[in-house]
Amino acid sequence: MSQTILITGATGTIGSAMVQLLSEENHTLILTGRNAGKLLEIANEYGIDRANLFEMDITSDQQVTAAISNIILKFGVPDVLINATGIGVLKPIESLSIHDFNQVLDVNLTGAYRLLKAVVPAMKERKTGLIIHLPGVLGKTPMAGAMAYAASKYGLNGMIKSLREELKRTQVKIVQLFVGGVDSHFWDNIDLKVQREKFLTAFEIAKAVKFLLEQPAEGVISEMVIQPLNHQAI
Repeated sequence: MSQTILITGATGTIGSAMVQLLSEENHTLILTGRNAGKLLEIANEYGIDRANLFEMDITSDQQVTAAISNIILKFGVPDVLINATGIGVLKPIESLSIHDFNQVLDVNLTGAYRLLKAVVPAMKERKTGLIIHLPGVLGKTPMAGAMAYAASKYGLNGMIKSLREELKRTQVKIVQLFVGGVDSHFWDNIDLKVQREKFLTAFEIAKAVKFLLEQPAEGVISEMVIQPLNHQAI
């Protein structure tokens, strides 16, 4: 079934893999990202109309409000919202600055709130919609050096569950895809020994998202966990 799908963070490793896979389907894809140049590259590579691209920094109230307003004006309320934004900082407490901590929360938690605040009321009024978030397994289980990241993801987990309670009398569904161990740019600047060759690929995460888009109309997959075999944390 053709759907209008808004993917935020479409320029990231996982976001661009979703665009690649879903562009093969009969969907209308709307893409946002901080970097207009990268958005255009992705659009050209996967045949996305330039009119479907919106530059948006999820840490900016004004940009989020303006982009979502323009998207709804042009395309109507999206059938699906996929939030693929996020940053990671993994440092021990001695090295973790207050700037690091606040930055991670601003993107992963407050940014998600800004996005939901802009989209959910319209979905709620329409009474239908699907929202997919990717909190990561550190939203369920702790890890040394992940104070800021886990705090943001645990907070996101709680925020989403609370919002789900608000939406119970509608057909707006919320799915949390808890992902662990993905070979992505997340690890490029993190000083931690990991075996990236044993991690999941971003395309495998995209396939999990495609599966979530096809769930039955009268059911909902509230949570899904996907991790590499050698990296099971849950």
